[in-house]
Amino acid sequence: MAKKGILLVNLGTPDSPSTADVKRYLNEFLMDPRVIDIGAISRTLLVKGLIVPFRAPKSAKLYQAIWDPKTGSPLLHYSILQQQALQQRLGDGYMVELAMRYQNPSIESALEKLKAALVESIQVIPLFPQYASASTGSVYEKVMDIVGKWPTSPNISFINSFHDNELMIETFADNAQKYNPDTYDHILFSFHGLPQRQLIKADHTHNHCLKSAGCCETLTDANRFCYSAQSHHTAKLIAEKMGIPKEKYTICFQSRLGNDPWVQPYTSEIVAKLASEGKKRLLVFCPAFVADCLETVYEVTTEYGDEFRALGGEHVQLVESLNDAPKFIDALVQMVNPS
Repeated sequence: MAKKGILLVNLGTPDSPSTADVKRYLNEFLMDPRVIDIGAISRTLLVKGLIVPFRAPKSAKLYQAIWDPKTGSPLLHYSILQQQALQQRLGDGYMVELAMRYQNPSIESALEKLKAALVESIQVIPLFPQYASASTGSVYEKVMDIVGKWPTSPNISFINSFHDNELMIETFADNAQKYNPDTYDHILFSFHGLPQRQLIKADHTHNHCLKSAGCCETLTDANRFCYSAQSHHTAKLIAEKMGIPKEKYTICFQSRLGNDPWVQPYTSEIVAKLASEGKKRLLVFCPAFVADCLETVYEVTTEYGDEFRALGGEHVQLVESLNDAPKFIDALVQMVNPS
């Protein structure tokens, strides 16, 4: 019998921490018009003329700091473990492939493997809990661009988001318990940032996004596809699962690029504010990531940790991502075979 194909897709990682490989990765990533959504000429001048030449050598040093001599990129390492674990759980009736939106293994190579295996269907699971045009939307577009050129194709379906998946929420909560959350002065839910203009574009009503204070704090029909609203919802579900009172946590956004306004508040500003209030110990979740990567291992632990200590704080503790936790693999199985 024909197998069912499953394609897991994460964002991507350089092939190595060398400047050349980081430059290649950044060029592909930042030239995506869904990531930097400005005109093609302006984007080319900005990315190839300004951002990549200056950013690649600096980013290469950061990747070198997190690159394991045996397992390499943590994001690729954990993504492979997720693919292997899901394949084992689903069994011989399925063929599970892994791809990265940018660099390797490529989406095209993974789809060609599924095509060659004559799978009867392909289910695409972008490994981004919250939907954004720059992540999940870009995966959709790339997959359909490739498959659209095939003479024939099997049935194809997509997972839109899983920001409220109960097993995912439980996994983050479980990961935090080992750090005794009650011993921390404040808890941050730090999500990857997006330009505000991308949130506005996603507002199908054209009359909700950023029109009032707190427009993202409650998930409604009007903002159900909003990345920020889904992020707030994820954080609230984790906080409720752990019994964290509202006054003890803050939802914020990291990894800002450029000078345009991004989703706020910015994590760096919240870290500084908490330090000025005399907070000494921070516990940080990064629920936009299903695998630890540069943004979690280095940006939170090292960069924000150093900033916090320089301002009088004592410790910033990262709650590790979902990685290959069995309960998260259960969540993936649930997406493939919803009960």
